Amino acid sequence: MSRRAAAAVLLTCEHGGNQVPDPYRALFAGRKRLLASHRGWDPGTLALGRSLAATLDAPLVASETTRLLVDLNRSSHNPRVFSEITRPLPRIDRLELLEHYHRPHWDHVRARLAQMARGDRPVLHLGIHSFTPMLDGMPRKPDLALLYDPARPSERALAATWAQALSRALPAKVVARNDPYRGNADGLTTAMRKERPDSAYLGIEVEVSQRHIGPGGRFPAWVARVLLATLEEVQGV
Repeated sequence: MSRRAAAAVLLTCEHGGNQVPDPYRALFAGRKRLLASHRGWDPGTLALGRSLAATLDAPLVASETTRLLVDLNRSSHNPRVFSEITRPLPRIDRLELLEHYHRPHWDHVRARLAQMARGDRPVLHLGIHSFTPMLDGMPRKPDLALLYDPARPSERALAATWAQALSRALPAKVVARNDPYRGNADGLTTAMRKERPDSAYLGIEVEVSQRHIGPGGRFPAWVARVLLATLEEVQGV
C-alpha cells in the first residue's frame, strides 16, 4: 500500500485488563494468581493502546474485563470463547455473557469501522496484544510480531514492509510475522475481514512479548515510539 493510500487507524484492545464484574466474583474466588497470569489478560496492552491512540489521534475500543470470563478475540461460536471457568455454566448464563460483554465490544468495533469507511481511505485496524515469552515450557523468540492474513494482498504487503522497518529500527530484537500465532486464525480481525474487502480494510494484530513488561505493568517507551515511527515510515499516517 502506498503513501497515497495511507489508512485511517482504528485501535482495539480485547484483553486490556483482568477485572471481574461483581456478579461473577464468586466464580473466581481463589483464582487471583490465574487472573494475574497471561491467561487472565494481556499485560501492558491497554497503556500501549492508549499511547498509540493519543499520538495517532485515533479511536480506541478497549475492554478491561478478564478474558477468562469471555474472550473478546474469539468468535461467539468458538468453544474457546469461554474458559474452563465459564464453559460449565448453564447455556442461558453463557448467552448472557456473550450479550453483555462480547457483543457490545464487537458491535462497537463494527460501528467505528462503518463510520470510518465513509471516507476515501481504507481503515487499518490494529489489534493490540501481548504474549507470554514461555508457553508449556517452550520459549517464544519474537520480541514483537505482526499478525495478518497472507491471502489478503494489502495486509501481506503492509506487514512485510512494516516488519522490515521494525527490524531496521530494532536490530537487537526479533521481529516476526505470524509468529507465535497465525494471523488468519479465528479472532476479531479475521471476522472483520469477512465483512470488508481487502481494498477497504486491513486487520493487523500487533503482538509484544511480555518479557518487556516493566515497572507498573507497562511496556517501556521504546515500544510505542518504534511502532509509531515505523508505521509513519511505511504508511505516512
